[in-house]
Amino acid sequence: MRSFRIIRGIFSLAALLPAAALARQVELFDGREVASIVHSGERPAQLAAELLARDLTQLTGTAPRVSSDLAACRRLCVVLGPRDSALIRDVARETGTDLTELRGQWERYTRLLVGSKRDPSRRYLLIAGSDMRGAIWGVIDLTREIGVSSWEWWADVTPRRVKRLTVDGSRRVSAAPSVQYRGIFLNDEDWGLQPWAAKTYEPQTGDIGPRTYARIFELMWRLKANLIWPAMHDSTKPFYHIPGNAEAARDHAIVVGTSHAEPMMRNNVREWDDKDGDFNFFTNRDRMVHYWRRRAEEVKGFENIYTIGLRGKHDSAMEGAETPEKAREAMTQVMAIQRELLAKAQGKTADQVPQVLTLYKEVLDIYGTGLKVPEDVTLVWPEDNYGYINQLPTPAERQRRGGSGIYYHISYWGRPHDYLWLGTTHPALIREQLDRAWQMDARKLWVVNVGDIKPGEYLTQYFLDLAFDARAIAPAAETHLTSWTATQFGAANAAEIAAIMTEYYALAFERRPEFMGFGQTEPTRPNRIGDYIRTGGGEALTRIDRYRSISARAEAVAKQLPADRQDAFFQLVLYPVRAAASLNERNLRLDLAALYTRQGRAGVNALADQAKAAHARIVADTAAYNSQNGGKWRGMMDMAPRRLPVFDEPLYPQVATSPGTARRTPTAPVAAGRIVSLAATRASAADWEVVPGLGSRGSALRAKLDLPSRASVAGTPLDYRFEVTASGNAELRIVAIPVHPLTSANGLRIAVQLDDAPIQLLDFRTFGRSEEWKQNVLTNTAVRTIPVRQLAKGAHRLRIHALDPGFILDRIDVRLDEAPDYYGAPPVG
Repeated sequence: MRSFRIIRGIFSLAALLPAAALARQVELFDGREVASIVHSGERPAQLAAELLARDLTQLTGTAPRVSSDLAACRRLCVVLGPRDSALIRDVARETGTDLTELRGQWERYTRLLVGSKRDPSRRYLLIAGSDMRGAIWGVIDLTREIGVSSWEWWADVTPRRVKRLTVDGSRRVSAAPSVQYRGIFLNDEDWGLQPWAAKTYEPQTGDIGPRTYARIFELMWRLKANLIWPAMHDSTKPFYHIPGNAEAARDHAIVVGTSHAEPMMRNNVREWDDKDGDFNFFTNRDRMVHYWRRRAEEVKGFENIYTIGLRGKHDSAMEGAETPEKAREAMTQVMAIQRELLAKAQGKTADQVPQVLTLYKEVLDIYGTGLKVPEDVTLVWPEDNYGYINQLPTPAERQRRGGSGIYYHISYWGRPHDYLWLGTTHPALIREQLDRAWQMDARKLWVVNVGDIKPGEYLTQYFLDLAFDARAIAPAAETHLTSWTATQFGAANAAEIAAIMTEYYALAFERRPEFMGFGQTEPTRPNRIGDYIRTGGGEALTRIDRYRSISARAEAVAKQLPADRQDAFFQLVLYPVRAAASLNERNLRLDLAALYTRQGRAGVNALADQAKAAHARIVADTAAYNSQNGGKWRGMMDMAPRRLPVFDEPLYPQVATSPGTARRTPTAPVAAGRIVSLAATRASAADWEVVPGLGSRGSALRAKLDLPSRASVAGTPLDYRFEVTASGNAELRIVAIPVHPLTSANGLRIAVQLDDAPIQLLDFRTFGRSEEWKQNVLTNTAVRTIPVRQLAKGAHRLRIHALDPGFILDRIDVRLDEAPDYYGAPPVG
């Protein structure tokens, strides 16, 4: 759908349309009167009408009349509801409108301007949904068309007043959503969403209750999401224990599911009573079955997708399963029992009740032992918590009636290290991973772990936009980001804001801010001096400069924005950019101070002072965030979630100095000409495709997903030519993006040949949460090194063959002895 912007306070398509089309224009607001709204009477339709009315009120300053009675319509009204409602049937008969195209469709709508045959002076902008959510998406598309951001409440992107509102009344029929179930998981809410709801937004409940969920469900509407996995940490009262929560979901036509750790709609961590014994199916089967049966009966009247299977009481492995075989046998029995409970509660056959099995952590291992999952159950494939999907369905699995889905993270608590503070997952990685999920037919359900919602706003919308319309996968991620920033802040600054955020994501892709202590957690390990100073400090200073640059650019944009976008810009851009910059500067300055102290160099005290100032900026910016908009977000932003060492204010070193006592030692020398770094995209071949925006050089190469796994080299390889200016021992580093094998039937291999040397096979697969995998996800690289004895001066040739689909090549570094060992990509040129 083409989008239009408000120009000089008048929103109009007239100047952009041929004369023949002007007759179909609908003037929702003529400067005096605003169109009224008539809805079909169901609670979700009423709420959709009220949402539209609020938007129109903010835009025009005039509140429209909202009614379920068509007689309340005067000159023009927006009529909305599902196709089979009495209202929509009446309007269709009155206007002679054929809506048969919507019959049997999922979440589609027809919108068009129609005239009343009973009263020629009355016209209807009809929004008829194939179902209730179809009608809601029609309303949401209308609000977008008149200039309302999805983040008008959740990020204070305030709608702006207009003098007139005109929209297209031509007939349009929306396409069905690409992914059937598109949802969010509220998780790790202990330091943001829960305290904010409990103390600021919903103190009467003291938790995430129906008032908060109503706001969340409205946001989901604006993002066209239809599925919620509710918040479930120990800090939060269980969803079904707070009166009104389930009803709020029903009122918003939101489907409720539960996470991988909560089978049968049960929040075990707070609902399972230890007085009932261990949460152990082997020793306490009857009480667990009774526990599941009660909830199946309690929620049978709501629209749900049921997670089945069994894990531990919380996010842990099944209790009592001594071997993988016993776990598989128990899982088989559990699924059969749960399906029988669901069928009996709902008076249906088991295959008529929507169910998923999320193959998270050890459940994927159990599945790999040969677990037989009923054909109608949707398999949900997880990623490794750091953005890389563990595996996707094989051709045989793609034929299953229940289909496949994915569970993805943009926020995570766990080893090797949390990233709960800032939203830093690179959009280009999200795009690449969702592209492979789409191409491998994992299209039934996509859920993203959004943490506290804020500050992951853009990443949440990007994920859900691609889920709703998979055509949005094709353009580079930055294209979507630029369009999104234009929606929030206007076209004039969109390109610059998108460029700032792209650099922000690129810096975090090299290493997330939360990882800058170079420690780990579970178990928690202390900070250590980071790897950015191992080349003498220059790399650390370059990183500080890059962050300072985007901070300065963001501050410059802020000065140009009007007052009604200041809060939004601070939340969506300025706070994350400056906070990431400040934490990086604090830690890197301290690392440099440690290096200088060891070398006896001057400047230690100045570095310590700069680090202290950087920490103070984080404190000040966080306080500003929580006081925004009259304290609306008080309690939402915590600068130290889980109180990990990386967030601690450090001890700032101070050394006594006197004239003539400082001994200056030069930084480690950069061995010029002893390193050659080749971007993957310097070569091309038929088996490979470009992944725009991803990797250390701004693009990478992916072995095509339809490539068969091969036992030996075939086809045309990537062919790189390079020259070294000196001879000596060397190493060839192949740097990849740390993806996993595409399916269980594939590997993750390439074959490499340097000059006329024998071809070498390199396998990049990791297993479980090994130390190698931990380093891979902390650095977003996977590296294989080939030693080369006495690499001759002069020209060389390197050929790389793809042996498995989905492998992603980032770059190749050729390092002669004594070449600097950079943490990130070596400088070019």
